[in-house]
Amino acid sequence: MFTKMKNIDTAFRYTRLFNLIFLAGCIVICCFMAYSTSKTLSENRGKVYVMVNGKLVEALAMNRDIPVEIRDHVRTFHTLFFTLSPDEKAIQAQITKALYLADASARRQYQNMKEAGYYSNLISGNISQTIEIDGIELDMNTAPYRFRCSGRQIITRPTSVLTRSIVTQGYVRTGLVQSDNNNHGFLIERWEIISNQDIKTSSR
Repeated sequence: MFTKMKNIDTAFRYTRLFNLIFLAGCIVICCFMAYSTSKTLSENRGKVYVMVNGKLVEALAMNRDIPVEIRDHVRTFHTLFFTLSPDEKAIQAQITKALYLADASARRQYQNMKEAGYYSNLISGNISQTIEIDGIELDMNTAPYRFRCSGRQIITRPTSVLTRSIVTQGYVRTGLVQSDNNNHGFLIERWEIISNQDIKTSSR
């Protein structure tokens, strides 16, 4: 009888010891999981993963530098609008891309140039055109933000190269949805060419 009681008491102690060890193990595992999760979240804070062409790519989330992005938007628009080849499809492709970045004022300028035969002359004369941006001035005091862009057009003809100065101005509205056609989500408004003069002509 006493032997049975002793065996029961021993078994109870072993069971209690096992439960205490198991509970301590669970607590240790839970603490480790919480620490690991917190550490992983802390390390990955500010990281964004995007799908590009079926591949997961890491991108860093950071505060946007609006003036830098506006200058890039304005530079991209002017490069697309004024970089032209003597090919109707190439011209249309460039202008289409540019018009995604601006409002109806850019489309009106395009229509005026088209009606004046500007693009037809490029094609028939086998003339190509590029632009070099010299500077973009911004007024960031009030939205939409006013800009003034100055640069040089290089017009290459079969026998000569004409360099022209060009100055444009307009406003940039922010806050649009970003897309493949408009990476920054900005829109150029009230765009106009205020100066476009010959600088020099050189023979080829």
